This record gives sequence, C-alpha cells and structure tokens, in this order.
Amino acid sequence: MSDTATSPAAPPPGGQPAGGRQRPSAMRLRFQAVSGTLASIPITLFGLVLVTFFIGRVVPIDPVLAIVGDRAPQDVVEAARLQLGLDQPLYVQFWRYLGQIASGDLGRSVMTSNPVTDDIIRFFPATFELATLALIVAVLIGIPLGVWAATRQGSWVDQGVRLFCLAGHSLPVFVLGLISLLLFYAHWGVLPGPGRQSIFYEGMVDTRTGILTLDALLAGDWGAFQDALLHLAQPAGVLAMFSLAYIARMTRAFMLNELKSEYVTTARAKGLSRGRIVWGHAFRNTAVPLVTVLAMTYAGLLEGAVLTETIFSWPGLGQYLTVSLLNADMNAVLGATLVVGLIYVMLNLLSDLLYRLLDPRVK
Repeated sequence: MSDTATSPAAPPPGGQPAGGRQRPSAMRLRFQAVSGTLASIPITLFGLVLVTFFIGRVVPIDPVLAIVGDRAPQDVVEAARLQLGLDQPLYVQFWRYLGQIASGDLGRSVMTSNPVTDDIIRFFPATFELATLALIVAVLIGIPLGVWAATRQGSWVDQGVRLFCLAGHSLPVFVLGLISLLLFYAHWGVLPGPGRQSIFYEGMVDTRTGILTLDALLAGDWGAFQDALLHLAQPAGVLAMFSLAYIARMTRAFMLNELKSEYVTTARAKGLSRGRIVWGHAFRNTAVPLVTVLAMTYAGLLEGAVLTETIFSWPGLGQYLTVSLLNADMNAVLGATLVVGLIYVMLNLLSDLLYRLLDPRVK
C-alpha cells in the first residue's frame, strides 16, 4: 500500500479547509463582534425604559396630584389627567413615551418647570466633576496598594491592606460623609462645608462647561479654582475611599493570580529584577481585567452618588434624581434613569473594546 493512501488529504490551494467552507477573516470576526455589541445597546435601553416606565406607573404616587396639588378640584384633576394622556391604557402611554424619546423629548419636569433634558445638562457636570476626581484618586492609591499587598502576601502589609479595604468597602458612605464633616469642617475647620462653592464666589466665573474647577481655570480666577477644589475635597475623598477599597481588593486578587503563573516563575529563573517581573509582566496582564473593574466603578460614580450628594448638598444628578422621586416627578425620574443606563451601557462597551485591544487572545 502506498503512502498516499494513508496520508491525510492535502488542503486545497489558498489554505481553505476541505468541503469548500471558508474560514472567516479576522476583520470579519471583529466586525461581527462590534456589530453584535452595538446591536445590544438599543435592546438594553428599551428594556430599561420598559421596566422603569411601568414601575413609575404602578407606584402609589399620582403624578397628576404632584402637578395640580392634592387640594385641586376633581374636575381640574381629571382635566390634567386627560391632557397628560394618563387616562389611556399603559401600553398606549408607553408607546407614546417611546415616540417622545425618539424625538429627543424627555418631557418637562414638574419640580423645575424646565425640560428634563435641560435639567440633566445643568446637573450632570457637577456629578461628572465629582466622580472623575474620585476615580483619579482611587486609581492612583488603590492600584499601587493592591500590587503592594499582593507582592507581600501573608505579611503584616498584606493584612493591613486587606483590613483597610474591608473597612473602606463595608463602612456606609453616609457614615464616612458625616465623620468627614464633623472632623474637617466642624472640629478642625480646615475644609469648607457642604455646597459646591462659597457664597463669595457665586456668579464670579462664567459657566462654560458646568465644571467649576475647569471654568475657573479657563477664566484665570485662581481664588475661585482653589475654593471649588476645596469644596470637592470632602465628597470626592469619601467616594474615593469607597472606590479605592474595591479597586485595591480586585487588584490584589488579579496580581496574586498572575504571580502564581508559570511565566513569572520563568522570569525569576532568568534573573529578571523584581520590579520588572511585577510591573513589566504581571501587572500588564492584570491591567486587562482591571479595565472592566475601573469602567464599572466609574459608571457607578457617574450615576450619581445619592447619599454623598445629599450629605454634602452637591447639586448633581443623584440629588436631582432623589428629589424628583420624592416629588413624584416621573418625567425627571425616567429621564435621569435613562441617562444612567446609557452611561452604564457606553462604559461597558468601551471596556469591551479596550479589553479586545489590550488582550490579542480575545477575538
């Protein structure tokens, strides 16, 4: 029997597998992955709007009474209900609301009498400024702390970091906020109290971006910049404390997993320095899953730290959402919730794209 009878069939020209089936190209695989991710965005937002809308309609709060008052005559209440379309079935109200969202109309706020879109544009920069500074502080402290604990596993350093992370992640945010106000504002007087800026600086800087620190820098007013930064210190510090505890804990877990890998053992056998092994090899692989952790942490901060903004009287999206809910302002609640959901979806999409860029094994 000849060798050709038992040898496997040679692949056809061009590298195509037998049977005429072509292997999809790398570009096509990337396009399919990105298109599938993008297609999930409207589905996710539709589900978010659906759930939020029906919850807002079944809660024992009448949005009509929030508009006309609980002492309005019955005929006025019925006229307002008819004008708002609340006399229609729920599915009719929902499809009408979807049409409004598609046209960029989130309705009008009962509390402020402004379009909800304008309110969100006005309140969101305060949350963005607070969340961004808190995340920067959390990353600059939390990641080195987690790496430091992982490289000294079992030592007093590792135990101290783990205890710090447990306390920071378990202690309620409102407790941290009240302790901060009690010590730094009431007792020592080294930081200003609640609010976004002092009364002296209100209206002195033109609003360009809505971010006070950036607007003060653009105007060249260093006094207003320092005042805005000092007002940021306490709420941003409280949020950073909570976030860096989680980031440090996750960084430590990721690093411990990488430091036990075979390539780290090989690098040590080759005589590479400890710093190069930790930061040049182990941390580079840790950065891939850490991207998702940072993205979700940032999304949680951007959704509006409700308790922190309430304690420090910070006029952000979280406080706007809370006050709107207490006043049965359902248009504002639905609009703010939709923005929060969009933030989560977009940051999740961004982390997914960065994951694919940082890790070539992900197709």
